[in-house]
Amino acid sequence: MSKGWVDEGYGAVADTFAENFSLFPELGAAVTVYAGGRKVVELWDGDAAPGRPWSQDTVVPVFSCAKGLVSVVVHLLAQSGKLSLDEPIGTYWPSFVANGKEAITCRMVLGHRAGIPVLDATPSFEEIAAWTPVITAVEEQKPLWEPGTTYEYHGHVFGFALGEVVRRLTGQLPGAYFRTVIGEPLGLRAWIGLPASELPNLARLEEAEGRPPALDPEHLLMRIVTMNGALVFPGIDEPHGWNDPALLAMELPGAGAVASATGLAGVYAAAITGLDGADPLLSRDTINDAAREVSAGTSYLGFDAGARWGSGFLLDSPFRPTLGPRSLANDGAGGQFAFGDDEHGIAFAYTANRMVGHGDARSARLVDAVRTCLAE
Repeated sequence: MSKGWVDEGYGAVADTFAENFSLFPELGAAVTVYAGGRKVVELWDGDAAPGRPWSQDTVVPVFSCAKGLVSVVVHLLAQSGKLSLDEPIGTYWPSFVANGKEAITCRMVLGHRAGIPVLDATPSFEEIAAWTPVITAVEEQKPLWEPGTTYEYHGHVFGFALGEVVRRLTGQLPGAYFRTVIGEPLGLRAWIGLPASELPNLARLEEAEGRPPALDPEHLLMRIVTMNGALVFPGIDEPHGWNDPALLAMELPGAGAVASATGLAGVYAAAITGLDGADPLLSRDTINDAAREVSAGTSYLGFDAGARWGSGFLLDSPFRPTLGPRSLANDGAGGQFAFGDDEHGIAFAYTANRMVGHGDARSARLVDAVRTCLAE
């Protein structure tokens, strides 16, 4: 029996959440939905770790859902006039422009079009945690293609490149700045850089049986997601795997967020509708800008999963169905998914600690249930 509650009219979400535990190898999971800035669904079930049930306070690594947190921060800075998404990054970070990067803008990074999805350098785990060595490697990197002409997923470089712009504008690393302007004021359980005080609430990731093997370590996509092997994927218990508190404590803004479902959904609710009667963080013009398609179709590596990207967010597509053209989303490698949609006034997040892999339908079924509830 799931814990938590749902408002009248959202029973289909509760039914689907319960069904997921019988249809899939769920271990522990949670789902939260806000409507008009008010929480209407908050459910959790299963085990956060052996012998420890999932609770309302449980947090879990949500991988690239971190990109949503960073993107909200970047759009806030643009909205306030401190940043132009279409101005060369060198305007804010002069040493970035070396080796052919003069024309790269924040929007190109947000849309994965900057040509720097991977670094030639191989920073160590300790150097990644130190931040500056990675920033130096970004400065030295030569684009793989003419910036703006095609796209490929910018895994970790997304977070470091945008994060350094945030740092230069605010004096804080992106995870710290997120907590300063959003996380702490609104009491949201979402972090890039998990504090030690939250370790008792941290869920333990486990891989589902039958996950397909990883690609060759030298494949460009694996280099992108592992930072040339410095980080493991999908490894969770290898040295410095995704259950390692040392990894989760560092500023890894492309893929290192840790959150509860309610914290993650709360970020999107705060951004697109405002929480509990407050004004939304993002204006309608800012949301219009974020929701314009920047990248789609066949990528640099020749992949076409059907995904569409706006400025920092996944857009509604067969790859990630949401509620419509104004939905702004991001997903995580463990099956986590979150989005906000101002047209429908909905913010949604699903978190889980069982990593199912390709074809994972758990969150999509819950989004379908939300769609059903809105149609009734």
